[in-house]
Amino acid sequence: MRSSTIDNSSPAGCAFFSTTPDSIFTPEQFVGDEALMIRVAEEFSRGEVLPLVERLDHQEEGLMPGLIRQAGDLGLCGVDSPDEFGGLGLGKNLAARILEFMSLNGSFSVTYGITSGISQVGLSLFGTDEQKAKYLPRLTSGEWIGAYALSEPNSGSDALSATTRADLRDGKYVLNGTKMWISNAKWADLFLVLAKIDGDKFSAFLVEKDFPGVSVSREEHKMGLKGSSTARLVLENAEVPQENLLHQVGQGHHVAFNALNIGRFKLASMSIGPARDAMGLAAAYALDRKQFGQSISTFGLIQKKFAMMAAWFYAAESMIYRTGALIDSAFDEYGGTVDGNRKAAEEYAIECSACKVFATEAESLIVDEALQVYGGYGFTEEFPIARHYRDARVSRIYEGTNEINRLFIADRLRRRIKDGRVEGAAAGDSFISELAGKAIDLPTPDQISTGALSDLLMLAYAEQSARLRAKQVGGVANELYTLFLPWANSRAAEAYQTLTGASVTLPAAKIGDNAAIADVVYAKRGPAI
Repeated sequence: MRSSTIDNSSPAGCAFFSTTPDSIFTPEQFVGDEALMIRVAEEFSRGEVLPLVERLDHQEEGLMPGLIRQAGDLGLCGVDSPDEFGGLGLGKNLAARILEFMSLNGSFSVTYGITSGISQVGLSLFGTDEQKAKYLPRLTSGEWIGAYALSEPNSGSDALSATTRADLRDGKYVLNGTKMWISNAKWADLFLVLAKIDGDKFSAFLVEKDFPGVSVSREEHKMGLKGSSTARLVLENAEVPQENLLHQVGQGHHVAFNALNIGRFKLASMSIGPARDAMGLAAAYALDRKQFGQSISTFGLIQKKFAMMAAWFYAAESMIYRTGALIDSAFDEYGGTVDGNRKAAEEYAIECSACKVFATEAESLIVDEALQVYGGYGFTEEFPIARHYRDARVSRIYEGTNEINRLFIADRLRRRIKDGRVEGAAAGDSFISELAGKAIDLPTPDQISTGALSDLLMLAYAEQSARLRAKQVGGVANELYTLFLPWANSRAAEAYQTLTGASVTLPAAKIGDNAAIADVVYAKRGPAI
């Protein structure tokens, strides 16, 4: 029951740069059983999670693990894991859409997203049948919670500089080192740990919490996501059976980085979940709040805020689920073997990074504007928008900071052009794509110019996705695209000027109808489409 893509007849990462497809997958195509599962996820979030957020923030004993088990009972903890090992065997696009609606609270979102996503994907793609049979059913059922352990106190964005060491002694691997910022650490039963065998062969291991020498230190005192667990994983002569080596000696980077590719795509969905809820909360408040004898929902500047929130959300959502369908097509084409899984997970790595950066920054903009609608009340903990504001900040940091992802996007696209995997000319069917086509061959001697080029590429993908969806769906989608386009054009012109020093004249743009879109957001208590 995978969502099919009609973007390309065969998988080709970065095809958006040189061609424009006739059509793409859009969220409106989640229908039938898929729509039912998405509705179950939303009902679970609103009925089971949101009433408990205060208790979750205090990490009440057993509460979060209990919710994960409930989600597992509904089949939500292994949507895209193999069905022969306890999962549902469905597509990653559907899994991401479900994750979006399971992410209306940030703390639950992280706990659920890690255990159902990045802690399982490496095992699913690279594990042996014996490893998958032993561990996946426990994770997909919610009986066990999973975690992913890559970062270290002195190794964050530069992951390959990790110093955690593994040595083979008496038929077991002995691991020593400290992993930092480990989500789910307090509750995790299984950690996917990256360490260097003999100090130089970067490798992946499946480490149970009860293995000798494994311990978790105190919880980090975080600004947000207070209901989630974040702590250091300490490995002191931790004993790991040889059969718990995941994939091959020295090939841990394939496990780590391909898990991150899929993880970044899913993080994009995870980020627009709270944005969806924040928009709905702010809409309800605006309708209720009166100043100067009338509802603030009728004020022009408030209407403009809601219209732009809806437009940013629309663009992010358009590129996310277009990408998810493409990823599914890659797994249909290549998946089934370890090498095929690796190829499929790598194919749309650039689009995954673009989705991660765009969606997390859209989340930040939306949550900030939603808080502004509340005025002074939004700055107090009496209203739920403050929690969304605190929780959203980390989205731009984890799964690779947005700065690292910006360096990755431009560098990888240029490599693909050099290797002949992507044509060097952008699809010149929009102002942004024309700028991107001119910019791709320009020198980028520093990180600022590389970041600007990546912004152009990301905006080209977002604009094309939003435009094609509007063409296919019509109605309110056309108005949302009209609102998004001038903002995107302006950002693209700014990026191009950073690269060249030359200003460009923005194309004439239709003025969007802020009031009409705001009214739709008010009526829906959330995104306009």
